[in-house]
Amino acid sequence: MSDWLIYRGAGAPHDGIEHLPPPPPWRDFDGGPLVAPPAALDPSSERRLGVQHREASHHRPGETERELVNAALYLRRPLLVTGAPGSGKSTLAHSVAYELGLGRVLGWPVVSRSTLRDGLYDYDAIGRLQDLQIARAAPATEVSGVAAGPDPTDEPGGGIGRYIRLGPLGTALLPAARPRVLLVDELDKSDIDLPNDLLNVLEEGEFRIPELERLAGSAPEVEVLSDDGARVTVRDGRVRCHAFPFIVLTSNGERDFPAPLLRRCIHLHIPAPDKERLAAMVRAHFGEGAAERYEAVIDRFLDREPGDVRAVDQLFNAIHLTQRAGWTDEDEEETRRRLTAELMRPLDRTR
Repeated sequence: MSDWLIYRGAGAPHDGIEHLPPPPPWRDFDGGPLVAPPAALDPSSERRLGVQHREASHHRPGETERELVNAALYLRRPLLVTGAPGSGKSTLAHSVAYELGLGRVLGWPVVSRSTLRDGLYDYDAIGRLQDLQIARAAPATEVSGVAAGPDPTDEPGGGIGRYIRLGPLGTALLPAARPRVLLVDELDKSDIDLPNDLLNVLEEGEFRIPELERLAGSAPEVEVLSDDGARVTVRDGRVRCHAFPFIVLTSNGERDFPAPLLRRCIHLHIPAPDKERLAAMVRAHFGEGAAERYEAVIDRFLDREPGDVRAVDQLFNAIHLTQRAGWTDEDEEETRRRLTAELMRPLDRTR
């Protein structure tokens, strides 16, 4: 029965994505010419990606988690992941990207002011206007002996592509041979309108850039910047995916979502991590042997009253402080115990 699994949650990269069956007819998209895969990252981004890969390699999803991830892959539907803070919702997106070789996870951290436009693209109209004014004043500038910059109006569409950058959602919808992984983090923190605004984009797998549509007659192809920092071509002001991205929408359960969004998603609820999963998380952050070395701290974290809320970050803080402070003497044991208790105080208690 496990032969159907594309994502196996084994923590090791493989070519399973090559065996993903075709999408259902109603989720088959026909984006234009394929864009090139993302270029290599800069060293600092590579280091961050290395940390994420280390965490992803230690992620061991349960059976239900594996099955619903694969359901989202097969059906080309977003995965709505709910659960308590620190239960591994965000790590799941990195685990899928790492195991299936889908590159850097495109991240969209949602806040109360986030709009659909933030996820799709940004247009710096003021910057363009300023550059046009400078270009038009170039003759006077050259007379004064100062070299003028390049004239943006010489480029297709008056150089408008230099001032448009696709957001994480917009980049995920570029036509690519393989799906990109997009993490829309903490959607429940958004304004009430954002979940509804997402509906059409998630259903149609496309969006339009009005600023480029108006120029389609004179400049049908315009290069813009993607969230990866690469130049990509947008044709006729329209971006439509080829392989629907693997989208993870996370929620801490602070609000309910409208039924139209829920029916377009596969819903996965991740329960609070048990001792085995916590041990895997500790190994990912602190190295092999750390789970055994700090087993007492993990047990203390799990020892809570019914209804108490704790985040895994609190456990990591307690272990890190124990590790850095070097408490080993019996005289320091009381200090370690006291501070560990304070750092892992339930979040729903103020005193």
